[in-house]
Amino acid sequence: MKLYRDTIKVKSSINHPTFHDITVRVKEIVKESGIQNGLLTVYSHHTTCSVMTQECSHDKTFWDLEYLQQDLCDVMENIVPKCRTENQYRHPGPKHIEFALSLGHRGIPGEKPEEGAWTSLNTDAHLRSVFFGRSESIVIVDGEPDLGEFGYVYFVDWDQLRARDRTIQVQIMGE
Repeated sequence: MKLYRDTIKVKSSINHPTFHDITVRVKEIVKESGIQNGLLTVYSHHTTCSVMTQECSHDKTFWDLEYLQQDLCDVMENIVPKCRTENQYRHPGPKHIEFALSLGHRGIPGEKPEEGAWTSLNTDAHLRSVFFGRSESIVIVDGEPDLGEFGYVYFVDWDQLRARDRTIQVQIMGE
């Protein structure tokens, strides 16, 4: 049994959920691993993000979202509306905001602090990531991820408050 690990770096946008098509890079990582048959896990440790497999819809909105992605965002807006005001959701409470402001902007004490309490108003992103999960497991067959005929791998950042650097974990086990 062999284990291989890599990361993918992306930058998310502001004012709307950001979908990153990471399919090509995931396939490259599988090739680099040399693993022919096994299991691929694509994972986000960011609690406001999701990893999903879905079809590419090709047509795009002015926000550069594929139509299917925009449809998904529209559905999520009905289920979990974007956090627009303080106290729209119970989270974040005063203790959480105090905690967040005590950390650096990357969650590291002593680093540049968060820009303000408003950066914690991303409850919608946390809730949306719960619906879709933060990882996908994909079978590797004959050195290729078995995504089916139309499958793509997307990393979704639901947090719309600011542009952010994100890291996607990729781990492969097999032979």
